[in-house]
Amino acid sequence: MAFTLINSRMFMLFFFLVLCSTQGNQGNDDAKRLYDDLINGYNSLIRPVGNNSDRLTVKMGLRLSQLIDVNLKNQIMTTNVWVEQEWNDYKMRWDPDDYGGVTKLHVPAELIWLPDIVLYNNADGNYEVTIMTKAILHFDGMVHWKPPAIYKSSCLMDVEYFPFDEQTCFMKFGSWTYDGYTMSVELNTSSLPVQVDLKHKHQKEEEPEIPMGIDLSEFYLSVEWDIMAVPARRKERFYSCCEEPYPDITYNITIRRKTLFYTVNLIIPCVAISFLSILVFYLPSDSGEKVSLSISIMLSLGVFFLLLSEIIPPTSLTVPLLGKYLLFTMILVSFSVIVTIAVLNVNFRSPATHRMAPWVRRVFLEILPKFLCMERPDDGDNKSSDSSDTKSGVLLRTFDEVISDTVPGAILDRERIVANEIECSYIDGHHGSSLQLAETTPQERREKEEAERAVLNVRFIAQHMENLDSYSDVRALHSIFLFFSYTVENFN
Repeated sequence: MAFTLINSRMFMLFFFLVLCSTQGNQGNDDAKRLYDDLINGYNSLIRPVGNNSDRLTVKMGLRLSQLIDVNLKNQIMTTNVWVEQEWNDYKMRWDPDDYGGVTKLHVPAELIWLPDIVLYNNADGNYEVTIMTKAILHFDGMVHWKPPAIYKSSCLMDVEYFPFDEQTCFMKFGSWTYDGYTMSVELNTSSLPVQVDLKHKHQKEEEPEIPMGIDLSEFYLSVEWDIMAVPARRKERFYSCCEEPYPDITYNITIRRKTLFYTVNLIIPCVAISFLSILVFYLPSDSGEKVSLSISIMLSLGVFFLLLSEIIPPTSLTVPLLGKYLLFTMILVSFSVIVTIAVLNVNFRSPATHRMAPWVRRVFLEILPKFLCMERPDDGDNKSSDSSDTKSGVLLRTFDEVISDTVPGAILDRERIVANEIECSYIDGHHGSSLQLAETTPQERREKEEAERAVLNVRFIAQHMENLDSYSDVRALHSIFLFFSYTVENFN
């Protein structure tokens, strides 16, 4: 009983499979018969018109799938598009009732006539579509073909406002061999109408421009560019090779760059480094790092210059504003290096090697302090403090007279500055007034004269060592001078 039940189920399954395969074969037989009837005797090289004077209108559309790349340096735009084409082939008509209700048929595109629509402004030599997909045939003779393609089109880039730029690239499609008219040279009149007329699929009569020329319904958003406008326009152009016009459809793609990446990674660092050049003038000259900081800033700007030159195209038509800014900043930094070197040269000068010119003294000590809101100590205060002690003034004049006779003027000026404080403390500590100086004994006067000569000799030796650029030895001699002054004080 169980064996009989299993056999009956297997028989029913086998009968169902045979029935389905029979129906499938009937459907495939209709499509196969239609395919054989359409392809047999069909020549894919002949323009599908009943009369040679008939017009064949090819309607074209473009569906943008992805904006792959916009290469500024090579001026190439790479896009992934679907090239939609449709035309009427009178040889591909049939009655659906004669073929089991089949209304459309998919056939390989290589077996039927195809319009030789190519991209004129191609940049890599591949003018045709990427994959030869199947074409869809309708019973009324309409042929729809939508092959995908990756095109690299040449595009003239305007980088003046980089990275805040907006580019307009175009893609020009047209037939490579079929002209718009066949002209009679002898009669100079049109003997035949249009062979292949190229139109946009959404174009209206006598309106050559289409505002929305590219279908963006399947577009994948780009991370670098925004699409602003995609108009299309049909044109007819005469070429030098031929007397006939060739129609074409030009798709203009206006794109605008997203500026966040370049703002964060290029503009803000450039501006920040440029402002660092101001800090060079706030750095003390004795630190020895003023020139090093300026050179470091210049090298940093040079790195950004190299980065910019790797992005923008090597054209001489226009220079981006960012490049002009970097160039101007590098000029300012170079000027700051020159000024810094001059400042260091003046800072490390000494009265032993240079003497200040009168005009320099006037400019930097009298004129510039007024504009910089700076005030110099009043000379009258120094004079009043010097005249407060008569004995100090007498001894200072005594020192000046002795030094003027024995030491040159340059050394005298330098030593008055170096040992002024020491002299004043020595004089104020050992002498009370002019009356007390007059009351000293001859022995005391002789000792003081010897002390003055010793001080003068020590100062002369210190000046001589400073002329030999030995700062440490000078500091040592100054210490000897202080020690000698202290010894004289104890001696008195």
